[in-house]
Amino acid sequence: MVHANARLTPHGRWLLVQRVRMQGRPVAHVARELGISRQCAHRWVARFDDLGPAGLIDRSSRPHRSPRATPAEAVVEVLAARARWRRGPDELARRTGVPARTVSRILRRAQVPYLWQCDPVTGEPIRASKTTAVRYEHPHPGDLVHVDVKKIGRIPAGGGWKAHGRSMGRTAAQKRARIGYDFVHAAVDDHSRVAYAEVLPDEKGTTCAAFIDRALTQFAALGVDVRAVITDNHWSYAHTREVADALAAHGTEHWFIKAHCPWQNGKVERFNRTLAAEWAYRQPWLTNADRTDAFPAWISEYNTERYHHAVGAAPITRLSPT
Repeated sequence: MVHANARLTPHGRWLLVQRVRMQGRPVAHVARELGISRQCAHRWVARFDDLGPAGLIDRSSRPHRSPRATPAEAVVEVLAARARWRRGPDELARRTGVPARTVSRILRRAQVPYLWQCDPVTGEPIRASKTTAVRYEHPHPGDLVHVDVKKIGRIPAGGGWKAHGRSMGRTAAQKRARIGYDFVHAAVDDHSRVAYAEVLPDEKGTTCAAFIDRALTQFAALGVDVRAVITDNHWSYAHTREVADALAAHGTEHWFIKAHCPWQNGKVERFNRTLAAEWAYRQPWLTNADRTDAFPAWISEYNTERYHHAVGAAPITRLSPT
């Protein structure tokens, strides 16, 4: 894991080394591009020169000696007291003599569950939080497809403030103009992360149904039989007959996330964040049509070329070994 205060990830450090050592560019210029100081850039280049790629990996910040660390006996005593009495840090501090803040650190380091997550009778964890250390993934392509809509503002002719800056003067007509939004409908396979997406004018029920029909047809063309689709509880998904008919025509089940739990649709929510960063707001577009026309090429690159961390390769590789 990258250090919390690190300005560059290991991949960013590798880009730095490539541009300096392989492309022969000045360190100061590359440092400015990557948003770091020259001293920091020189340090990573020097580590690469000394150790090779291994020098770009984070080093532990833990000191060799910690003479003021909490004694192991005190840690054992706190954990035993927590298991016996099931009390909070303040009460455990009174019983053990260890400061309450230290008790809290000991409990978190030992990954002891919070009291509110535990059964008050047995002390066993019974409630799940919305964060988890276990990444779930369905075993086969098509077991589940996540569907969602990302709304992005349209771009006025000639470009918006990203192209010209916020200081650009605007006429009264420009201020009154209602440019509106584009709606990016996306479907992401849970196992492979292969995505099918389109830029559409709205998120009405008929539009959503037509998109789902085209998405399932596209997955079928890739050899993926979609067994279930999961969406949020938006009216267009939950209360329109067209969506239900489109799913029934493909023999696909419709699952809904629990209300106010968007992380249950996390695969497509993360995809939405990626498309915003790497396509929608990647550069200052001059027209809305330019951005829309660039979308199919970006989707193709996402599926067939872009490295996906959870997959370990491009998403399409999970559908085709070659």
